[in-house]
Amino acid sequence: MNVKRGSVVSHAMAQQWGTGKVVEVNDYMATIRFSDGMVRKIISSHFTDLRPADPATYTPPTKVKGRAKVTRVSTKTTKDKKPAAKPATRQPGA
Repeated sequence: MNVKRGSVVSHAMAQQWGTGKVVEVNDYMATIRFSDGMVRKIISSHFTDLRPADPATYTPPTKVKGRAKVTRVSTKTTKDKKPAAKPATRQPGA
């Protein structure tokens, strides 16, 4: 299938996703916003799994107001840092 920005498609192997609208496409992948609310990136080798869909069947996901902001959590453990040593100062007459 020829995948173009704005095309309405469905994925043959994942009908539960519903229909999707292509929002970005390049030589390597297409970014598609499906009616289940998820944005998925489909690699070009799987473009054959995409089928043209009737534009009337695409329902954009509803926007949720007041969604909580997602914060990235580091999985690295932190080591206790030792305080930096004070530089030695010369005592007068020493």
